[in-house]
Amino acid sequence: MDKKLTLSLNQRILEKAKKYAKDNKTSLSEMIESYLDSLTRDKEDSDSDKITSLVVSLCGVIELPDNFDYKISLRDSNAFLLHLFFTIS
Repeated sequence: MDKKLTLSLNQRILEKAKKYAKDNKTSLSEMIESYLDSLTRDKEDSDSDKITSLVVSLCGVIELPDNFDYKISLRDSNAFLLHLFFTIS
């Protein structure tokens, strides 16, 4: 059952929130309810916080050396992809 709630908000924030709600085809009530729900939701009840069986099955599939630096690997991968793109184009 829905209940009424009276709030006091900064005028500038209220105007920005109203514009956001209008732009996103929602209401201030829905926005506030969603926000309060996200704050008070029990983390154990949230499916989005659980590790899926797929992720569990992938754990330990690859073994990396102790000195592995993902930033260097990412940089090298990006450089390779850029080289491919400009060579093909």
